[in-house]
Amino acid sequence: MIILMGLAGSGKSTQGQMLAETTGRVWLSAGQVLRDTPDEQVHELQRQGELVPDTITIPLMGQAMAEVFAAGKDAVVDGYPRTVEQAEWIAANVADRIEVVVRIIVPKAELIHRMELRGRADDKSIEAIEERFRIVEQNIYSVCEILKAQGVKIKDIDGVGTIEEVQQRINQVITEAENE
Repeated sequence: MIILMGLAGSGKSTQGQMLAETTGRVWLSAGQVLRDTPDEQVHELQRQGELVPDTITIPLMGQAMAEVFAAGKDAVVDGYPRTVEQAEWIAANVADRIEVVVRIIVPKAELIHRMELRGRADDKSIEAIEERFRIVEQNIYSVCEILKAQGVKIKDIDGVGTIEEVQQRINQVITEAENE
């Protein structure tokens, strides 16, 4: 399993879909899994730009991963884990399946510009976007430390450039991680 991390707008989903396609893995986006759930409470939280509680996110992502693994496949996961609780679940349940975590680093001004261009409902308010950034940034160090303690490799890449340039950087760190 490969995990892509980054703030909203960093290109996780675009890169995750491309990586899944080129490697034959299943793309599992936490945001998409949540958007696909029939739970209207989840949709309302997303419309407001709020993070969905772990009590909902963890079981949904756990089920999605279990289905992929039960089918004998592997995954590219994006947007998960984002919190300490999610990282602890990953550490306890699937850390041995993680090949590498790739953190896509993009300056905030560029992220906001990208989010304005994509125009999703949960990207409408700058205040909501900045709050999501703050929550993820607040948790990212702890999340990575939990995963590192399980022996998971964590690599940072520059997420600025063309989609192809970023894809090349991701492929390079995956290859390096496989050879370590």
